[in-house]
Amino acid sequence: MDTEGTHDAHDTRSDQVPRPAAPPDVPPRPSTPPRFPDPSVAGGRVAGAGSSARTGDASQSPFMAWLSTPRVLAGPGVWAFGHKPKPKDEPHKIAVPQLIAGAVISFLCAWLIWSLLMNDYLGPYWKWPREVMLPDAWKTGNANIVSSYVYMTIVLGAIVIVFGRVGRWPTLFRRLLVPPANRVWDRLPSWLAPKDPGSLPGGQLVARAVLTLVLVWFLWQWCIDKTTDSSILMLQLENLTPVSGQRESYFYYATSYSLFDLGVLLVVFSRFACLSELRRRYGASGRRGTSGGTKTTEATARVLEVDQAEWAALRTAGAPAAADRLAHEARSGLMNDVDHVRISRAWQSVRVQPSRLQAFVDSVQKSGAAACLHPSGARDLVTRTAQHDLLTSQVRIGTASEDVRNPYDRRGTGCALEPDVLGTSLLAVGPPGSGKTTRLVRPLVEALCLQALAGRAAIVSVGTAATVPAPDDAFDAVIRVGHRDADCDLDLYGGTTDPDEAAGILAEALVGDVAATLPGGNGRRATTVLGQLLGPFRVAHGRFPGVAELRELLDGSQGALAGLRTVLEAAGEHSALRELDARDRQAERSGDVGVLLADRIALLDRPAFAGFFDPTGRSRQVSLRSLDHPLRVRIDLPERGHAEASRILARLVLAQFTECAVARSDRSVFACLVLDDASHVITQEALRGLQRLRSANAGVVLTLRALDDVPESLRGALLGAVGCRMAFAGVTTWDGARFAEVWGKAWVETRDVTDRQIVSDEPFTKVMHSIRRLVTGKNVTAKAVTVRTVERERWSASDLANSVPPGHAVLSVTSVGGEHAPPVLVDLRA
Repeated sequence: MDTEGTHDAHDTRSDQVPRPAAPPDVPPRPSTPPRFPDPSVAGGRVAGAGSSARTGDASQSPFMAWLSTPRVLAGPGVWAFGHKPKPKDEPHKIAVPQLIAGAVISFLCAWLIWSLLMNDYLGPYWKWPREVMLPDAWKTGNANIVSSYVYMTIVLGAIVIVFGRVGRWPTLFRRLLVPPANRVWDRLPSWLAPKDPGSLPGGQLVARAVLTLVLVWFLWQWCIDKTTDSSILMLQLENLTPVSGQRESYFYYATSYSLFDLGVLLVVFSRFACLSELRRRYGASGRRGTSGGTKTTEATARVLEVDQAEWAALRTAGAPAAADRLAHEARSGLMNDVDHVRISRAWQSVRVQPSRLQAFVDSVQKSGAAACLHPSGARDLVTRTAQHDLLTSQVRIGTASEDVRNPYDRRGTGCALEPDVLGTSLLAVGPPGSGKTTRLVRPLVEALCLQALAGRAAIVSVGTAATVPAPDDAFDAVIRVGHRDADCDLDLYGGTTDPDEAAGILAEALVGDVAATLPGGNGRRATTVLGQLLGPFRVAHGRFPGVAELRELLDGSQGALAGLRTVLEAAGEHSALRELDARDRQAERSGDVGVLLADRIALLDRPAFAGFFDPTGRSRQVSLRSLDHPLRVRIDLPERGHAEASRILARLVLAQFTECAVARSDRSVFACLVLDDASHVITQEALRGLQRLRSANAGVVLTLRALDDVPESLRGALLGAVGCRMAFAGVTTWDGARFAEVWGKAWVETRDVTDRQIVSDEPFTKVMHSIRRLVTGKNVTAKAVTVRTVERERWSASDLANSVPPGHAVLSVTSVGGEHAPPVLVDLRA
């Protein structure tokens, strides 16, 4: 890796980290900028190579637009890229007929009051403020005319504002006349009317404001020109002039009509001028930062501060040349999102160890955006199928549905996953075909592979060849168990040299699912038996036994045990001999665990697995001891005919991961195990390992077809051990009851409506009730409404089993810091 020592992990061992056959050369700088899609397009790739995008100057490249987009951190599970927090209170939805009736009534009232004022039916009292405030010199001549029209305009504006608020005119206008999808400015080009003015640079904002004001000035001059037929714009206001002798006065036109036209033009063109954004950005009370976003008033949301490709930290540290090189490549389109995040992480390691500064600067000046490459030499994935934001390490998996059961502030917002929530582990339950692999596992694996290229994560993906979450070129090593043409092999003992640790990992894989039925109710006896054989064998041969050798020892083969004893006696290893003697004595007892271990290890000693799990070093083995490196590993388990062997290997990988992730010396890299189909893998020891991962910057993603694939005694403990839970459409009522129990209850407001029949003793009332009963066919009733606050389940078992639409799932997340979000119905297809 051409990083000059600035990005390498500690204690790197070449026999454990899969590396290319030859050191990768630094890729040449592209002659043309890579294309990135428009980040404003929903569902498109963000700052990724290999797809078409709009063109423009360097300052408006898609990468810079992606980098300058505000990221509002509104809580765990919320897509922060361009997020806009909702108001605190949910607006009351008023029916359209009620809006129309209110608007018509308020308009008639305003018209009535204005007519009464103009015809002096209300007397001269409404003119009293003008008579008191104006000096006597302004009450004659043209000044009197101007002041009269200005005062009338103020009064008319006050009437319009008051009755417009009472009648909800703006709401009706937005609801009927200007729907959001049909606004004229939304159909204009992005450079003319962007949807988010906050993403524009300051210079372009000022230029838009100046050009708009110049246009308003020209239109204003055209309106006040008497030689131009502008009666439509002036609305024939001269017909309302009471003094006929002043209608031809130029001063009269320039003051009364032009002021009205100027106000109308400013209101119409204020959106195009982005005046509110200029005031918010450069005003004294709303100055923006350098992040391209604004400070939100919500207490739970904050804007992520991002250095917009200026690399100010490098300049401050005394490396202006490196900062200039990176800024130039970012603005010219030679840098992508992976490059930016990778170099930022390398700079963080330099800040921890300042001695690496010179090597980092040399690498940047030599390679530019290709500095500090991943060991594979890749700078991006060939294909992306999900929407990623590497600045926040998030991947978008869907959109919160507009369902009444969702919290108001989450409706319509993007749902995303990130290492901060995956560090508490995730459990997804759903029947086959519900979308666990395509809509959850695949985006997660893709996101973690991108973060591994940026030096932030290490991923181990376990599944079958039929459910491959990503192509081979997205991984550093692909282990195909049972395929003779496989390039890599799996270390059966997890790269450890401690016999007791190796015995514990292997015992968990072999008999972890039946540990409760063993003597003692746990797997300690199995660990002891394996330790009595692995320890002496390693002392005798300097390595652990292979699958065939271990099977012979567990079967009690006299030839294998005698040969091992001979080597130990020749070496004078008396402690190892005592372990072997103890194993001989225990093998003679009835109910020895070694028989079960021999039967289980025999499942791996099959012709299909010949050549695998070779501890002699003749094959290229992958050890999970390398999780402190940005590693990308995919393990394809055998599909058919070896179901029990696949479960053993899945338990083996899970046990190795939980042990190795906790034992890492460098935990700055987030380690994640994605286990697609964890059926019969969850054990008591595995749950203990999951609980330890939260503090080790690691997590596990588990998918299940149903909770029936987990022992009944462990189902509640599994849901309690993970922090993120996901129930897909189609779960059974029994599984839904488990999720409803762990999600708890919430206080809700209920309305009970009771119909009570009205019985009257009055003759006239009885007649009217009889006529009404004859016409409607129903008794006359009165409704009684009772409003109560009760505690109910957030999602009941029936709702989860019957009310979750296809392509949806209910997701709840918890961050490593303890911040949690309630369950939300997510549309995974959006």
